[in-house]
Amino acid sequence: MKKMLWYVAMLWLSVFTACTTDAYDKGEGKYSLMQAELVDLTVNSQKEATNFLTDDGNRYILTPAVSASWIQKADTTYRAVLYFNTLSDASAEAVSLGFVPTLRAREHWKLEKQPEDPIGVESAWLSHNGKYINLGLLLKTGQVDGEDGVHSVGLAQDTIRLNADQTRTACFRFLHDQADVPEYYTSRRYVSILLPDTVQLDSIRLTLPTYNGKIERVFLP
Repeated sequence: MKKMLWYVAMLWLSVFTACTTDAYDKGEGKYSLMQAELVDLTVNSQKEATNFLTDDGNRYILTPAVSASWIQKADTTYRAVLYFNTLSDASAEAVSLGFVPTLRAREHWKLEKQPEDPIGVESAWLSHNGKYINLGLLLKTGQVDGEDGVHSVGLAQDTIRLNADQTRTACFRFLHDQADVPEYYTSRRYVSILLPDTVQLDSIRLTLPTYNGKIERVFLP
């Protein structure tokens, strides 16, 4: 497996941890009203997820607290995709929990390598709170030495452009290294881009490498 110095996050393809069950009823059973959200997950000193904040600004206490193998650091916040049932206006029960890599843009000239291997893009949207650009990706993957392969991803900032109307546009490029991972099947993964809070941005232009060529998405915070 290649070790890349440019990368910001690694994508493990088997990251979902079942907290209660991996399936849910399609009728009016316990899991028929289950919700799925990308969230900011708060972890306590015992490396347990105790509460979460949705991109809509709703905070819930997890009852009970849950753990996952990828939670390696205590007293911190992780980005995650969470399937849950609400128990009240302030509490929720976790059903399954997955790690979501969070990318921060780095100036392109600081990156040793800038691979642009193709990906599939299923969805791309600005979070309701304006903090993240969320990406739903379709990655070609397979097993390497008996284990699911690992992709590397990153984000290059080409420029922050001052427009004629005095607005600022950040130009980002999504970086992806397929490395030695075979392309046997497709896996759906989420990635969040944390937008900078040190400079006022009026728009973001994000270029993504796909199997149909490079595409551009524009977001207005």
